[in-house]
Amino acid sequence: MSDATVPTADTAAPTPTALAPATTATHCPYCALQCGMKLRGGAGTAVEILERPDFPVNRGALCGKGRTAPALLSSRVRLTEPLVRRHATGRLEPATWEEALGAVAAGLRRTRTVHGPDAVGVFGGGGLTNEKAYTLGKFARVVLGTSQIDYNGRFCMSSAAAAHQRAFGLDRGLPFPLEDIARTGCVILVGSNLAETMPPALRYLTELRENGGTLIVIDPRRTRTAEHADLHLAPRPGTDLALALGLLHVAVAEGRTDEEFIRDRTSGWEEARAAAMAHWPELVERITGVGVPRLREAVRMFCDAESAMVLTARGPEQQSKGTDTVSAWINLCLATGRAGRPLSGYGCLTGQGNGQGGREHGQKADQLPGYRKLDDPAARAHVARVWGVEPETLPGPGRSAYELLDALGGDIRSLLLMGSNPVVSAPRAAHVEERLRSLDFLAVADVVLSETAALADVVLPVTQWAEESGTTTNLEGRVLLRRQAVSPPPGVRSDLEVLGGLASLLGHEKGFPSDPEKVFEELRRASAGGPADYSGITYERIAQENGIFWPCPAEGPDAGTAAGEREAAAGALPADLPAGDGGSAPHPGGGDAPHPSGDTSPTPRLRNSSPSVHPGTPRLFLDRFATPDGRARFVAVAHRAAAEETDEDYPVLLTTGRVVSQYQSGAQTRRVDELNAAAPGPFVELHPLLAERIGAVEDEPLAVVSRRGRAVGPARITTAIRSDTVFMPFHWPGEGRVNSVTNPALDPTSRMPEFKVCAVRVERAL
Repeated sequence: MSDATVPTADTAAPTPTALAPATTATHCPYCALQCGMKLRGGAGTAVEILERPDFPVNRGALCGKGRTAPALLSSRVRLTEPLVRRHATGRLEPATWEEALGAVAAGLRRTRTVHGPDAVGVFGGGGLTNEKAYTLGKFARVVLGTSQIDYNGRFCMSSAAAAHQRAFGLDRGLPFPLEDIARTGCVILVGSNLAETMPPALRYLTELRENGGTLIVIDPRRTRTAEHADLHLAPRPGTDLALALGLLHVAVAEGRTDEEFIRDRTSGWEEARAAAMAHWPELVERITGVGVPRLREAVRMFCDAESAMVLTARGPEQQSKGTDTVSAWINLCLATGRAGRPLSGYGCLTGQGNGQGGREHGQKADQLPGYRKLDDPAARAHVARVWGVEPETLPGPGRSAYELLDALGGDIRSLLLMGSNPVVSAPRAAHVEERLRSLDFLAVADVVLSETAALADVVLPVTQWAEESGTTTNLEGRVLLRRQAVSPPPGVRSDLEVLGGLASLLGHEKGFPSDPEKVFEELRRASAGGPADYSGITYERIAQENGIFWPCPAEGPDAGTAAGEREAAAGALPADLPAGDGGSAPHPGGGDAPHPSGDTSPTPRLRNSSPSVHPGTPRLFLDRFATPDGRARFVAVAHRAAAEETDEDYPVLLTTGRVVSQYQSGAQTRRVDELNAAAPGPFVELHPLLAERIGAVEDEPLAVVSRRGRAVGPARITTAIRSDTVFMPFHWPGEGRVNSVTNPALDPTSRMPEFKVCAVRVERAL
C-alpha cells in the first residue's frame, strides 16, 4: 500500500514543525540508490516514513538506515546553533550567526591576504546536493580564487570514473537503469557487498536468478551478497586486476571473443589482447589463489549468457591500481561484446548519496559544471560567461583529496569543509587529524558535531535532507528531487545561505542565491552542452517523471527523439524496454557529433511531454560511444603488486568495508539508537586458522597494526574470509578507527588511495 507506515526510531526531543500537513514525497538521505519515500508528520507529532512504491528504484522497500532517518531530525542529536572556539577557554561555545560568519570570513580573508588564494582550501562531500556542490565549486573559484578544492567522493568512485572516461569517453556510474540487471543473463559483481551496503538493490540480483540468469560474486569474503551467488571467487586482496586479465585470457584462448563487435565498435584491441595473453591461467591462480577450473567456469557462465554485465564497487576501485583494474574488467566486456548492447555493459555501483552528481558540477579539483574539464579553454569560457567573470580569472586544477588534506598546515593554511568527516574517513587518518589540527583556521558546516567538526574554529549548523529541497543524481544517472518536508530549527541555515552569506562578506553580494531552484536554473545553463548536460531538466519535470536521466539537453524543436521504439522494432531492444533511451542530445564533447546512444530517429513523445522536450537518456552507448570516433577504447593493462605487500613483520592483508546498519564515517548513523544497537562498534573478522596461530578468542580484543597506525576491535572468527586476510569496518573513531591503519598510496590516474589492501600484523590486545 502506498501509505503503509514504515516504523521509525523514537526521538526524545520535540519533532520539527511541519511546513504543511500533506505527505511529502522525497528520497532517503543515505546511499546512491536514493530510495523513494514519503514523510508525514510534524506539528507535535512524530515524523513518519511511508512507503513510496511508485518510485522504480526501491519500489517502496527501505533498509534500516532509511527507516530510521527521522531520528536525525531530533535536536538531541544534531547541531542547532553556531559554535565558535573561544581563545580564553579553548572550547567551542555558542555564538550568533553574525559572529560565526564574520569569523569565517575574517579567517579566510586573512589567509588570502598573507599567503595568497591557494593557501585557502575547500573540501566538499558526495552527500551534498547538486545545488550545493555547484555553489561550493563556484564559491571556491570566484570568491576565494583558489584552485585547492576537492571532495570526499575522490575516495569512492574516482577510479571507475577515470576508467569510464578512458574507455567510453563519458562517466556515468550505470549506463542503464537498475531494472536491466534483473533481466540480463549473467552478472559479475566485483568487490560489492550490495546486500549490506544498499539492501533494497538486492532484489535485482534475486530477480536475475529467478529469471534464469546467473550471478558471479568476486570478494575475498563470503559476504551476505556472496551467499546469493551461483559462483563465488575469493581472490587475495589486491589481485582483482590479475583476475580480470586471466578471465580475458581464457575467453581469448577458448574462442569466446566477439570479433565482429571488436572490429566495428572498438579500437586498441591488439595491444589489450597481447597484455591479457601474458596472464595465463596458472599464473593468475598463483597470484590470486583462484583455481584454474573456477576461472574457466566463470568465463563459461559469462560468455554462454545471451547478455551479461560486470558491476564493480569499492573493492577493485580503492586500490593504487584501481583505474587499471576497472579498465581490465571493461576490456572483458568489450572483447566479448558485452557493452553498448541491450541488457549488457559495464557499470559502477556508486556509493554516496550524491556521489554521481557530486562529481559532475564543480567541487572536484579538475572540473567545472557539466563534467567539463577545468583546463579546457572552451569549457572555461562557457562557465565564465554563466558566472559573469573573465575566463582567465578562474584558477586551474588543484590537488586531489588526500593530497589536499596532506598539505594542510603547510601550503594550505585555512580550510572550509562541508559535509565530510575525514578524521574518520581518510586513509592514514591519524596523520590527517594531525594536519587538520595544524591549520591556522578551520571552519566546518555540518548537521552534527562530527569528529572533524570538533576540531574546528567555527562550526556552522546546516539543514539536512528533510529540511531543504534540492536535487541529487543516483547511481543510474537519474536526477531526483528531494523536497522539504519539515522546517529546520530556528538556529539552523542551509549550506546555500551559508555560502551566500560568506560571499557577501567577502565582497560578492550577487551570484549566490539561497533558493535551490534558482541555483539549479543556473546549473542548467552552466552544464548545457557539456558531458553531463542537465539543461533540459527542471524541478517540475523531475516531479512529474520520477526523475530524469542525463544527458538531457534543453528543450527545442529537435529535442524529442529517442532510441527505444526504433530499436525495439528492429529487434535490437527487447520490445518491453521503455522508449526514451538515448536521444539527439549534443555529443558530450560538444559540437555536432552524434549522441553516445547513436540514435537520431524520431520517437513517440513521453507521457505528459511535448514533442520539443528531450526525454532523457536511460541507456547510453546503444549505437555509439562518447568518444570522438564513436568507438570504445580498449586499454592495455598489466597486473602489478599492491603498493604494500606482506612481509615477515606484517604478514597479513587488511581489507575494509561497511556493515548494514552504519553508513560511511558514521557521523549520522552512530547517533541513531536502533542502528547502534544493531552495529555497536568495530570488529576484526579473521579465519580460524589465523585465529589459532595468534591465539585469538571470539569477542576478545585484537589489534591490527600497520606501518601507519593501530586499530582495535573484538575478534569475529569465521570461515567466510580467507586465512591470509582480516577485515574491519570503517565507521568508527577512536581506537577502532581502521583508517589509522590504511595506506594512502595513490592511483596515478584517479588519485584514489589504497583503502582496500595493506600489510598488517594481528595480535591480541590485552
